[in-house]
Amino acid sequence: MRIGAHVDSTDPLAEATARSADTVQFFLSDPQGWKAPKPREDAERLRAAEVDLYVHAPYVINVATLNNRIRIPSRKLLLGHATAAAAIGAKGLIVHGGHVNAGDDLAVGFDNWRKTFAYAADSGGFGVPVLIENTAGGDNACARRLDALARLWDAIGDHEVGFCLDTCHAYAGGEELLGLVDRVKAITGRIDLVHANNSKGAFNSGQDRHDNLGGGTIDPELVVAVIRAAGAPVVVETPGGVTGQAADIDFLRQQLGTEIPAA
Repeated sequence: MRIGAHVDSTDPLAEATARSADTVQFFLSDPQGWKAPKPREDAERLRAAEVDLYVHAPYVINVATLNNRIRIPSRKLLLGHATAAAAIGAKGLIVHGGHVNAGDDLAVGFDNWRKTFAYAADSGGFGVPVLIENTAGGDNACARRLDALARLWDAIGDHEVGFCLDTCHAYAGGEELLGLVDRVKAITGRIDLVHANNSKGAFNSGQDRHDNLGGGTIDPELVVAVIRAAGAPVVVETPGGVTGQAADIDFLRQQLGTEIPAA
């Protein structure tokens, strides 16, 4: 099982070495901005690396919204990040499920997701697996609760789309972790990546506040159980920099019986 962390994008491979990680996730541009990612000078080195790479799309992307001034640029930016992720050999591009505004029809949001994949297909496809991530908050979210996720997958499940399960988001979003993997797979048929995070917020708080695996309000054994059931690569998005994340990675390896990658 490949286990790693979300790291700074300046030198992801050095960050992987510092954490003894065999997987890293990072941004290709400002996560709160709308600028397209620039080609990376280290693209060839990243493509050749034995470390698995995942790219997280900017948080501002919301292809579900009915607001044209956000939805249309979001589609373009998502495609741009997918192209850039493919250029460095990334295994997948993670993007949040998005939401519609209060009073808007959530069904339109699901259809806007369908149109996003159609838009990408007209441009030659994403070129890298797009992994939709469950989110922690919002009553109008497309991927917070499993009933909404089922409606989303009804709209886009025929496309090449994957799923990223975040344990903090699920717990804070009001989904019990016990048996969650089976319930998710009954909808999506797959889990491609696990974001293994504890939660500073309480169950069903809607708070997207990550904590280290030994802290927070989630029993760490439940996080381990989710990972074991999912059988997917793992990324911790926990605080504490190298020290905190390395400890979380080591904890998971001990619990799961996996080996530290060779130097």
